[in-house]
Amino acid sequence: MAPPDDPTEESLKRLDERIKALESARTRTPLKIEQEGSGMGYRLIAELVGGVLMGLGFGWAFDHFAHTRPLGMICGLLLGAAGSIFVAVRSLSATVKR
Repeated sequence: MAPPDDPTEESLKRLDERIKALESARTRTPLKIEQEGSGMGYRLIAELVGGVLMGLGFGWAFDHFAHTRPLGMICGLLLGAAGSIFVAVRSLSATVKR
């Protein structure tokens, strides 16, 4: 097997190909970034609304069985809102740390 004409030229070409492959793998398209952002927004809204609705549901159930008409729903609303805000802040801080 005959050696290549210029070994440094061959190795430079291979290195250039590897660099281009690495750069293309690391770059993200703007569409993908938009999709990640909108997905995170929908997740945040779902966490906030879901927590409040769960709190209201548990409060209503407590009111129904304990016959304490407004107190259960008020406490459930407040606890659900606090819990959903806590979960939303925790998920956002985990996203920012990534």
